[in-house]
Amino acid sequence: MEFRHTSVLLKESIEALRVRPDGIYVDGTLGGGGHSLEICSRLSEKGRLIGIDQDAAAIEAATRRLKLFEDRVTIIRANYCDMRRELGKLGITSVDGVILDLGVSSYQLDEASRGFTYREDAPLDMRMDQRQTQTARDIVNGYSESELYRIIRDYGEERFAKNIARHIVSARNQKTLETTGELIHVIKAAIPMKARATGGHPAKRTFQAIRIELNRELEVLENSLDDMIELLNDGGRICVITFHSLEDRIVKEKFRQNENPCTCPKEFPVCVCGKKSKGKVITRKPIVPSEEELEENNRAKSSKLRVFEREYT
Repeated sequence: MEFRHTSVLLKESIEALRVRPDGIYVDGTLGGGGHSLEICSRLSEKGRLIGIDQDAAAIEAATRRLKLFEDRVTIIRANYCDMRRELGKLGITSVDGVILDLGVSSYQLDEASRGFTYREDAPLDMRMDQRQTQTARDIVNGYSESELYRIIRDYGEERFAKNIARHIVSARNQKTLETTGELIHVIKAAIPMKARATGGHPAKRTFQAIRIELNRELEVLENSLDDMIELLNDGGRICVITFHSLEDRIVKEKFRQNENPCTCPKEFPVCVCGKKSKGKVITRKPIVPSEEELEENNRAKSSKLRVFEREYT
C-alpha cells in the first residue's frame, strides 16, 4: 500500500515558519513529506532541510517525493526527541525553523496490518517505529487494570474507562487478546448501547490511548520542546500541529514557560531568579483549520497550530 497523508494546516504552518531561502529547517515528523516539499520549494541551493521520521514506510515515501530536491535534503530515521543528537552528527548546532505535525498519518490508519485502525481486524500492533519490541498487544494483555484505566481515562479522555479496563482484564483472563477485532468486541461490551449510538466509533478513544502510551507520544513531546527552542537561531520559529487536547496543553505551557521563565514570587519588585526569556509566543490562540479544509479532510478536525519565535539577542 502506498504511503498517503494529506498534510493538515499546510498553508498556515508554512507561512508561520517564514522560510528563509538560505536557512536550515527540520521537519521532525516527516511523514509523506508534504510539509517538507513546501519548505524545499522555498529554499535556495544553499538552503537545507533535515527530515526526521521513525516510520520506515514514511522514510521511503518522503525520499521519493523529495527526490527533485535531494541535493538540499537529508533524511534520518529517528524519533524527533533525538533531533539535537542527530543534527550534531551532521555538524549542525542551530537551525532557522522546526516543524512538527503530531498526527498519525493516513497511511498508518489505513494500512490494517499496522494495527492502528478500529475499522478492520488486524494484529494489535500500533508501533510508529517497527524496530520497537513492545506492541499494543503487550499493553492490552500486560498492564494491570488500574494502569489500563489510567491511560484510557487520561489519554483517551474516555468516560467509560473504568468499565473498559475491567472488561479487558476479564476477557484476557479467558484468552489472550491478539487482534483489533477482539479488542473492539470487548470495548463495545463495556459501553452502554445508548452511548455507543453517538460520538463516533466506540473504540476510537481507547485505541488512541493505547497508541499514545505505546509510542510515549506525550512524554516525548514534553521532553523535546525546550531542546528544539534552544536549537533555533535568532528569529527562528517552531511550528507544532497537535490533534489531542493533552498535546496542545503541553505545547501551550512549554511555549509560555520559554517566553516567561521567571520563577520569582509575584510580590518581588524585580526579577532575581535570572531566568531569561527565550522568545515570544506568536499564537496567543491556536490557528485552526478553515471550513474549506475541514470539508476536504475530516482528519483535520481537531488540529491546532501553535508557533513560537526565538528572540533576537
